[in-house]
Amino acid sequence: MYKTGHANIKMRMKELGVEFAGEMSGHVFLADRYLGFDDAIYVSCRFVEIVAKTSMPVSQYLADQPKMYNTPELHTKCDDARKFEVVAKVCDEFKAEGYDVNDIDGARITFADGWGLIRASNTTPVLVTRYEATTEARMIEIQALIEGKINKYL
Repeated sequence: MYKTGHANIKMRMKELGVEFAGEMSGHVFLADRYLGFDDAIYVSCRFVEIVAKTSMPVSQYLADQPKMYNTPELHTKCDDARKFEVVAKVCDEFKAEGYDVNDIDGARITFADGWGLIRASNTTPVLVTRYEATTEARMIEIQALIEGKINKYL
C-alpha cells in the first residue's frame, strides 16, 4: 500500500523489490523483462503466458479470496484550497477516536470487516472516497460513518 500515482508506485516498487502492483484507477505495474511496465495489455499477455504454463484454471488463482463488496471511486466537490485540510481533520478525528488509520495518502480507516478511504485529488477540486466490506450493509455503514465526518468540515 502506497501513495497513488504512477511515479510513486514505480518508485516504491523499486525500493521494495516488488514485481507486481496495481491501482484502483486501472494502472497495473509489472517489473518484468525491463525496468517495469504500466501497461495493462502487456500485463494481460504475460498473465496469459503464465497461465498457459500451468494446468490450473484461472478461476482457481483467486478462489481463496473472500467475497467483498466495494464502491467505485466516489468524488465529493471540495475547494482546492481546503481539500487537504478537510482530509487532515477527518484523519485526525478518526485517530483521536482510536481507529486504525493509515495516513500514507489521505486516510484509510481499517475495520475488522472492511475499510474506507478519503484522500484529496491531486488533479481536481474533489475529495476521493472508496469503501469496501465483507457485506453490502457493512460497506454502507462504513460509508455513512466516514461521510458524516467529511460533511462536518465541508
